[in-house]
Amino acid sequence: MTTPAILPSRNPDHGFFGTLTTCPERDRRSVEVWVLAATLIAKAVRATTEEDMIGIRDFLDSRMGRHFADDVVGNMVGCKIDSETAIKSAIRRWQDWRISRQTERDEGIPEGLPYLTGWVQHFAIAASMAESD
Repeated sequence: MTTPAILPSRNPDHGFFGTLTTCPERDRRSVEVWVLAATLIAKAVRATTEEDMIGIRDFLDSRMGRHFADDVVGNMVGCKIDSETAIKSAIRRWQDWRISRQTERDEGIPEGLPYLTGWVQHFAIAASMAESD
């Protein structure tokens, strides 16, 4: 199984990319960390289509992507680990969390899904619906 191409950020001043750009502890350039994060997320959520990759891009570009980046940066600063290990740790944590009943009511993401998977799917569906309008 091959992963579709990693899509570049469309929100470089905010979201994941913007947070990483301002991180004093980063060990790589933001573009490299973006590609690494998107690749690792794609593997974690079993992304196989371009639509999945759009969901990953839009997740990382969103407010939720900024929160994910905060988690990654916290791992890098607090644990003094490299960006790949920090991203993998954040992915594990986000996949261990579950979508709540409140998030299902507010966002339409099915309760009980792994948090990261649920948000990536949410953004993939939102992009698909916007495209069909």
